[in-house]
Order: sequence, then structure tokens, then C-alpha cells
Amino acid sequence: MKYVITITLLFLSLNIFAQKPCEYNANVTDSLGTYKSTKEYMMSEKNFAGNSSYIFYSLALTDGLPTLSVQIIQKSKDFLKANCFDKNSKLFLQLNNGKIITLIHIDQENCGTMLRNDKGFDNRVNSGIFMFMKDSFEELKNSPVSIMRIKYLTDTEDYILKKEFKSELTNEIYKPETYFIDNLKCIQ
Repeated sequence: MKYVITITLLFLSLNIFAQKPCEYNANVTDSLGTYKSTKEYMMSEKNFAGNSSYIFYSLALTDGLPTLSVQIIQKSKDFLKANCFDKNSKLFLQLNNGKIITLIHIDQENCGTMLRNDKGFDNRVNSGIFMFMKDSFEELKNSPVSIMRIKYLTDTEDYILKKEFKSELTNEIYKPETYFIDNLKCIQ
């Protein structure tokens, strides 16, 4: 009987601590090099008074260079302000341990694309690619992220990252605080 209980507890503990496998959008090696990109993951969702805003992350590894892709989608019947990324844009991540990690935008200006849907909503889609600073991986692997600050060309916005939320858009549960802890292994 003790043997059965021990085996059962062992299997239960393995399931609790088992890591989720990496999910990729792309994983290619060819004559030009290697490219690996994780699936997009929702980090923030805001829905208020007919306005919606979503932020998605995905990690990429291009010929050994790790990057973070950030996609911001805004939807509104009102005017949507253009927040542009440029070579001076940065993404700051404040960790629960008090440290701040800085990611630098690549040298490419992008103000997004405006699309109007058939219901009269304007949709702005903006993407940016940020490079990790040397030695930032260890901190991101070991501490959850509590606040994200995005410095655009002309503005700065702060986002408090939740421990967990259920998306109104996808009806899925996301855990943005531990995104890097759970996913950095996918690009190393």
C-alpha cells in the first residue's frame, strides 16, 4: 500500500512541475541561417467604453540573436493616436525583485497600419522588435515581471502585468507575469 501511495505522489508531483513544451510559429534552418519564433502570447488586454487594446509578445532567435517581438492592436470608433517605434524606443520591464531590464528597439521606424472594418471601427496594428541587453536573461528567467513601460517616439505608456487573466477576446487564460520564466528556454 505504501508503494502505491509513493508512486501516486511521485506522478502527481511530476505533473505539477512539468514544463509546458515550446510552441513555435516558425522553426526553420536553411542555407540562409536559422530562425525560430514562438507563438504570440497575450500580455495585456483592455476593453473600456467601446475601445480595445491588446499587446502580444513572441520571442525569436535569428542566427543566434534573441529578440522580443511586440504587437499592439487597438480598436476604437474614436480617433486612435499613432505611437511610433524608432531607433530610440525602449521597452522596460520591472521585475518583482526590483530590478529593471531594458530592451532596445531595432533601428527601424514603424507607426503601424490603420485598418477600418465594416462596423466602423478603426484598428491600428503596430509591431516592434526589441533586442535583449547582455546578461538580462538570467534575471528574466528567475523573477516575474510586474510592470512594462514602452517608450515610443513621442510618448511613454505603462502597463501593469497581471499574474493571470482570462481574455475576453480568446476566452483563454494568460499568465503575463511569468512569460519570460516560462518561454525564454524556447529560444536558447
